[in-house]
Amino acid sequence: MSANPGNVFMVVAPSGAGKSSLVKALLQQDPSILLSISCTTRAPRPGEEDGREYRFVSPDEFKLLREGNNLLEWAEVHGNFYGTPRDRIDEATRAGRDVLLEIDWQGARQVKQRFPGAIGVFVLPPSIDELEARLKARGQDEPQVIARRLMAAGGEIAHAPECEYVIINQEFSVALSELTQIVSAARLRFSSQAARHSQLFSQLGIPAEH
Repeated sequence: MSANPGNVFMVVAPSGAGKSSLVKALLQQDPSILLSISCTTRAPRPGEEDGREYRFVSPDEFKLLREGNNLLEWAEVHGNFYGTPRDRIDEATRAGRDVLLEIDWQGARQVKQRFPGAIGVFVLPPSIDELEARLKARGQDEPQVIARRLMAAGGEIAHAPECEYVIINQEFSVALSELTQIVSAARLRFSSQAARHSQLFSQLGIPAEH
C-alpha cells in the first residue's frame, strides 16, 4: 500500500486500563484526529449511543459485513464480535487525516497486515490490583464479567511487545501527555512528512522513500 498523508494510530489495552478515557481526552485536544467507529454485536452499555461509541449490529448483520470483505479487521472478544469498517480509514488517510482505532490485540495484528505503518500504542495499568479496582469502580459490568475480564487481561497484556509504544496509565494527565507526544512525533516521521509535503520534498531533491 502506498504511503498516505494520514497516520493510523491503534490504542490497545485490557479492559479497565483507561484506554477509552485517554482516547476521548486526546480527541478533545485534537479534533482533527478521526476516531474509527467499530461495529459490535454486544449490547450498549449505559450512556452509549449507536454510532457514537460503536455501531451496534446484530450477529447476522455482522456476518454480512464480514463475508462482504467490508471489515478491515474483526475479532471475537468476551463472547461478542467487533470489527472495523475499511472504507472510512482509506478515505481519511488519503485525504491527510489521522485516524485512531480503539482496538484489541487481535484486531491490531490484522490492521498491521494492511497498514504496515500503523502505530500501535499499548496502555498498561500500574498493577492488576488497580485494574480490578477500576473495573469495579466503573460500575458497568456484573461481578462474573469483571472476573472474566481480569482472567483475560494477562493474555492480552502479553501482546504489548507487538506495539511500538507502551504507556503505563498510573497518572492520567501524564499518560495523556505521553499519548499526545506519540501523535506529534508520528506526524514528523519521514514517511508522513514526505507524503504531506510531496511538492517541497520534490523541489528540494529529497527522494520520497529512504
